[in-house]
Amino acid sequence: MKYHISLVLVFCTALLWSAIAPHDYFTWLLEIFPALIGLIVLIVIYPQFKFTNFCYTLILIHAVILMIGGHYTYAEVPLFDWIKDSFHQSRNNYDKVGHFAQGFVPAIIGREILIQKNIVHSKAWLNVIVVSLCMAISAAYEFLEWGVAACTGESADAFLGTQGYAWDTQSDMLYATTGAIMALILFSKYHNNAIAQLNHL
Repeated sequence: MKYHISLVLVFCTALLWSAIAPHDYFTWLLEIFPALIGLIVLIVIYPQFKFTNFCYTLILIHAVILMIGGHYTYAEVPLFDWIKDSFHQSRNNYDKVGHFAQGFVPAIIGREILIQKNIVHSKAWLNVIVVSLCMAISAAYEFLEWGVAACTGESADAFLGTQGYAWDTQSDMLYATTGAIMALILFSKYHNNAIAQLNHL
């Protein structure tokens, strides 16, 4: 419980920082909105369903990534401007970090729900379903970006963050899919142990 409270405090501190003089408040709200919804959902379900500390920590990291993107916009995060200049890249690639996390973190969330609720028994099908869910989430987010852009016009440019890259949408979904696969490859065993420990509490 104390660990969970500390995560919420870090979340609130990062949110407060991101809200102080962001690039523009419209983009900031669009970017941090998923993090706020996530926090509300986690608080509401907390009495009935608890995730592992590992999962909660990854959710916080993803939320902070969103808040940084909201504060600066994804195309203007200073560290990635420096990386772009230092390595002669054509664009600021911070958005790819966000989309990688968009696959990596939901993979752990989805995997944990499916395991804890005992929905999928086959390891192979578990992996297929988790990756498919992450791909669907990524595609849905691209639909959302498209919808916002269509409704708001130029004011959504910072939210889209394409930076003139014609294949930005496709590469975003590829990064999310890669993130999901990497999460399963690197952390399935550790995640299984964390879930087992949680169930024995």
